[in-house]
This record gives sequence, C-alpha cells and structure tokens, in this order.
Amino acid sequence: MQLVFATNNHNKIKEVQNLIPKHIKLLSLKSIGCNEDIPETQNTIMGNAIQKAKYIKTNYGYDCFADDTGLEVEELHGAPGVLSARYAGNKCDSNDNINKLLRDLGDNTVRTAQFKTVIALYLNDKIETFTGICKGKITAEKQGNEGFCYDPVFIPIGYSKTFAEMDLTLKNKNCYWWLI
Repeated sequence: MQLVFATNNHNKIKEVQNLIPKHIKLLSLKSIGCNEDIPETQNTIMGNAIQKAKYIKTNYGYDCFADDTGLEVEELHGAPGVLSARYAGNKCDSNDNINKLLRDLGDNTVRTAQFKTVIALYLNDKIETFTGICKGKITAEKQGNEGFCYDPVFIPIGYSKTFAEMDLTLKNKNCYWWLI
C-alpha cells in the first residue's frame, strides 16, 4: 500500500516513517511531484489537516494523510495554536517562534501547555480525523538540540527533559503522534 504524507516538513516525515506499519510505503510530496505549498487557510488545526488531505487527493489522486499540529499554551488562551508555525510572523523560523513564546510568557509561573495534532486520513474516498494531545509545560529557556519547532521548550508530563533533550526513541514513546 502507498500513502502520501502531505507535508514538506522533513523532520515530520523522518519521525512518522518510524511509526507506521512496514507494509505501508510512505510517499513524500516531492516523490509525487508536488512542489507547491499546500494551503493552510483554515481557522482550526482540524480544518487545516482536512484541507491539506483534500488538496492532495483532488490535485494528485493519491490516498493520503495530512496533519496539523499546534502548541496550545493555557496562559496565552490557547495561542499559538493554529498559528504555531507562523507565531512570530510569516517569514520567521522556529527560533523566532520560540523567542516570541518565551517573551509572551515572561516571568509567568503558569506554563501549562499541550501539543495538539489532528491527522486527516483520506482513504478509499472517505476522510477520517484523529486527534492526539500531549500535555506538558513550557520551560523558561531553550534546552536541548534535537527535534524541531517548539521541542526545546516543551517538557511532557512525567519527564524532566524537553523533547529536544530526548533521543528519538524516547520522544516517540511520548509523542503526540502515538496518542492518536
């Protein structure tokens, strides 16, 4: 079975490849000739995941799955949420987003947060969605060099290390992908 993962994020592809059953051949957007940015114009994490899955099925004809993930911080009323990848602005990178998050939290001691992932699976002409949540907290400064996005500032409940300080095996044990 072939299945497209509708993302241009190579870090996500690497992580997910280790999670899916071996009989499923994961195809990248590049491998199907999709070089454009897939629209993410919805107001919710679920809306973006569905939009991306529909885009690939409609324009390329492949069964696929798409995800959208957001970091939701309690003290920031759920922000950055659906805007997690663009929290500091459209042309900013992960470091800019992390720095803005830490500035916005300031000295606040309430740092409860969660990663929320929605996967939209477009298979056999049906769309199904799955939601995973990993609860944790935001650190006061970046810790660790592994992972991507907000991993250097997110500690999952029950651990003392950020995702960026964990090796990939430990992170995948606790990752929001497994919770779906």
